[in-house]
Amino acid sequence: MAATRPSVFSAPADVGRLEDRLGYRFKDRRLLQRALTHRSHTSALAGDGGSYERLEFLGDRVLGLVIAETLYARFPDADEGDLALRFSALVKAKTLAKVAEGLDLGAYVVLSRGENEAGSRTSHNLLSDVCEALIGALFIDGGWALARAMVNEHWAPLLATVAAPERDARTALQEWAQRRGLPLPVYTTLEVSGPGHQLSFSVEVSVSGLSPMVATGPSKRAAGKAAAELLLRTVT
Repeated sequence: MAATRPSVFSAPADVGRLEDRLGYRFKDRRLLQRALTHRSHTSALAGDGGSYERLEFLGDRVLGLVIAETLYARFPDADEGDLALRFSALVKAKTLAKVAEGLDLGAYVVLSRGENEAGSRTSHNLLSDVCEALIGALFIDGGWALARAMVNEHWAPLLATVAAPERDARTALQEWAQRRGLPLPVYTTLEVSGPGHQLSFSVEVSVSGLSPMVATGPSKRAAGKAAAELLLRTVT
């Protein structure tokens, strides 16, 4: 007796509306359909065209290059550390999900009935993946210029939100030392005190040629960060 295949649930929205939002009509509509198809649906059907995962892989790389190019041009005075912080903020899953929500991508995703009933259509992880897959599909169907224009359009409002990223003192101190050809900062735990549920750590940070600084905190990382901040104040 043949096994019963899982039931499937098609997207409630016509992908033509998504093309209207994008301002682009796909030459190969199958690419768009694949970018919007979750693997839970493809496993339920025989002979399907696959899920969005390969397109997601490609879209991730296209997005990264466009964002890197944009940041390089927009912030000519920013150093590598600042650019890296901005880049991370713009390509993280939360940002991708925000762009996907603006395009209402969740309404077009094709899921198995079980995934749909579980609320996966609004999952930030799924929306992030589908957004990358869509970029990959646009790149294949319309080329670099099209994918670049789409990313620039939908990420433009987000650039201002990462115009002045906050830098971790440990990272800033490390970069300061590297720019001067110095060895990396050395963090040494000098003392651990207090009861088990409320420990206090004393950490010293030293950089060649500078007087070391000591700070305390509720964890080694917090104490090290505080010590790095003290040392940075003496050199910046």
